[in-house]
Amino acid sequence: MPLTREQHFDRTLSPKRILALDGGGLRGILTLEYLSAIETLLGKRAGRADFRLCDYFDLIGGTSTGSIIAAGLACGMSVKDLQELYKEIGVQVFVPNFFRKGLLVPKFPAEKVQKALDDQLGADVTLDSERIRTGLMIMTKRIDTGSPWPLHNHPGARYAALDGKLLLTQVVRASTAAPTYFEPECIEISSRDNIVVKGAFVDGGVSPYNDPALQLLLVALLQGHGLRWKSGANELLLISAGTGIHHEQIPADELVRMPAAEQGVRALQSLMDDCLSANQMMLQWLTNCLTPWNIDSAVGDMMVDGNEGPRLATYARYNVLLDEKWIKNNLHVDVTPDRLDKLARMDNPAIMDDLAKFGTMAAKMQVREEHFPASFDVH
Repeated sequence: MPLTREQHFDRTLSPKRILALDGGGLRGILTLEYLSAIETLLGKRAGRADFRLCDYFDLIGGTSTGSIIAAGLACGMSVKDLQELYKEIGVQVFVPNFFRKGLLVPKFPAEKVQKALDDQLGADVTLDSERIRTGLMIMTKRIDTGSPWPLHNHPGARYAALDGKLLLTQVVRASTAAPTYFEPECIEISSRDNIVVKGAFVDGGVSPYNDPALQLLLVALLQGHGLRWKSGANELLLISAGTGIHHEQIPADELVRMPAAEQGVRALQSLMDDCLSANQMMLQWLTNCLTPWNIDSAVGDMMVDGNEGPRLATYARYNVLLDEKWIKNNLHVDVTPDRLDKLARMDNPAIMDDLAKFGTMAAKMQVREEHFPASFDVH
């Protein structure tokens, strides 16, 4: 029998399993290919045709597009269901409009995203609803106060009574409200002195946690979040799936001639990349990392550092570098710079099939049964 949500939360039932899902717009279709491979692997091990990832993972969290996937999985949707939802969102939501350029008004209307979420997850479902079958964390950013908000459904959290009454689809929509793409989500919340105020929420990628894996580890361990699970390489399994990384190389003389506004946008994108790299570096140091990535030329893949670190969890990270050399060496596919630029876009439905193909190939190469040790099986 699948675990109840209370059993997923129960800190005396260990070990625990966490799933982290990056932001990245329609590139989330790539994440779903990793999840399809994981679902197939774990479903065969469980011997159940109706197996869902919420039966295995005790806490599922995501940022932006990852929050859509996380919420769907936590509510019992299959990966196939979510692949169909992504195709629907891609066709219906990401439609170019001459009058929407992302400068004076957002590029896309939020209403269609909200409707798709309401239809799939339920317009009246709250964050503390029994509809959510396991632990769920949605990463968003309250922009009017400048504070990251990891909203989750553990009843022992410091603000569980307040956060639990928030509508699930409204919270997810807030997490997907990428500046210039969608307008912020205005949510009524109760302040610490019980006064109802309005907060303006935007994409969690505006915080340091577009890759929410480190934040999820903190949620699992820190007192204020209520879970207080045991740490250790044999106690926590942290699986992280990305949406592809693309580092655009621009000649220095071209960059300095750009308008100041464009320089600013590129600087912000660079800051997001720095946060991604910093999170990855911290996790490879803090955990028993099964999939070490090269961080930079100075620290390399940090295997020695990780072996000497605190090993708070066992950790695996799956992702694709949208880079000609990497794709050639790892996926054995030739891609042109122009095609890579198209694949890197987060709002182009035309790239979804290509990204899905890359995701299938990458998942076949990266997802390994040994990343899910038998000691972490659900009994």
